[in-house]
Amino acid sequence: MSATTSCNNLLDIKETDFLGGELALRTVKNNESLLTGAYAALGSQTDIVGDGAAEMGIRAAGVFSDEVKPGDFYNAQTTHEWQFSPDDVGIRDSYTAIDNFYRVIDRVNRVLTALPNAVKEADSDEALRQKVKGEALFLRAYAHFELFRYYCKNYDPAGLGMIYMTESSLVARSRDLMGPYFENILKDIAESKPLLAQDVADVYRANMLSAVGLNARVALYMRNWDEAAKSATEYINALPLASKSEFPGIWTDANKKESAFKLARTLAAGRVGSIYRGVFARNAAGNLVAPASILWVPSDKLWNMFDKTNDIRFKEYLIDEPILAAVTGKPSKIVNKYRGTGYASTNENVNDIKVFRTAEMYLIRAEARAEQGQFTGANSGESDLNALREARINSYTNQIFSSKDALIQAVMDERFKELAFEGHRFWDLKRRSLPVQRLASDAPTPASATLQANDYHFVLPIPNAEISGNPLIQQNEGYATK
Repeated sequence: MSATTSCNNLLDIKETDFLGGELALRTVKNNESLLTGAYAALGSQTDIVGDGAAEMGIRAAGVFSDEVKPGDFYNAQTTHEWQFSPDDVGIRDSYTAIDNFYRVIDRVNRVLTALPNAVKEADSDEALRQKVKGEALFLRAYAHFELFRYYCKNYDPAGLGMIYMTESSLVARSRDLMGPYFENILKDIAESKPLLAQDVADVYRANMLSAVGLNARVALYMRNWDEAAKSATEYINALPLASKSEFPGIWTDANKKESAFKLARTLAAGRVGSIYRGVFARNAAGNLVAPASILWVPSDKLWNMFDKTNDIRFKEYLIDEPILAAVTGKPSKIVNKYRGTGYASTNENVNDIKVFRTAEMYLIRAEARAEQGQFTGANSGESDLNALREARINSYTNQIFSSKDALIQAVMDERFKELAFEGHRFWDLKRRSLPVQRLASDAPTPASATLQANDYHFVLPIPNAEISGNPLIQQNEGYATK
């Protein structure tokens, strides 16, 4: 683990999906069970506010950015208004990425240690051993990359990364430089690819194409434009964009279009949409009753970005709900993307989390091509952007871009719309060295309207509790450590 406190905390947790120790990991299938526990750590959450790694990422990228504004209950000033410190970012608003992602890493490292000597009980276990190893390597790379997004500045080989853990350990360590840190991420991805399932029959477990998607995303953040475009192309060639008729089924989980990897959601796992919509009920007469509170609603800035008549994403992602408009004090413009099976139904607000989608790959390739000078014409960033918009907007007319900068701005605007509430916005602004700029109607106070580009708050502080357990871990710039 990254820090002694994180490890000690994990050792104290009694979880039903956790296996550990030599006896517990004796067989290949035992190791697969612990791997399942690593997947679970990415997504477990409570009924209303998610505390799993994936849900937290969706929430954080919105709350820290211009994607959402407060609903009718607001107690997140420290995070939404960028006033957080090493004390409260992990307590008051529960953005504890270190605990969440190192929990995943610790579990897969236990698997990777035990797996070579694990006993096979059937002939098929040898193939399973390789598959489990590939998935463990993928999850280790994925979790370490997410830690980078929370706690590191933009990619610089000489800058501070986090601690890349390849074995379970309680030994205090300082942070790795980003150069070797990313070498380890890329090594794990490359090693995982031939071991993973080579098809996308099961999108709830990592497969080769999800590793390709992760590679494209990592290359984007490293500004390795050639590799970003190459990996995005490989993904696109394997999974085409959803048609206009197929697109709504992505968000009701009626189909798996565009997705190489999803995190399955069930009622037991939690209602990911509840932070945006609350939970409706029915009274004795059978009439719908509005939620007691709705924590976060779409920003006016995002709402206004859409062509509400022709863009098919608008009604899938957002809704002006008449039921709420009739209740005094309730916001009526809410997120529709994670609606589940509908108001007051058993699986209200229960939706799979889409980790990688073809649309993201088109946008990665468009940005990469633009940065390489291929901003207009055939096989360019322009053609990629037009292809995505054609799939999403009725009566769309292809646009021509006269410069690289004009196209990149358009790509960023399209990412804002296409990937809304999927855990990207804050990190997108950060990696492009852009400010968070909220409309006055979206900012609780004038001081919270703008976070200047490259402000130190784009990097979260290492929590003080983590530093107490591992005194060698370095705090991020701008944050005083007690």
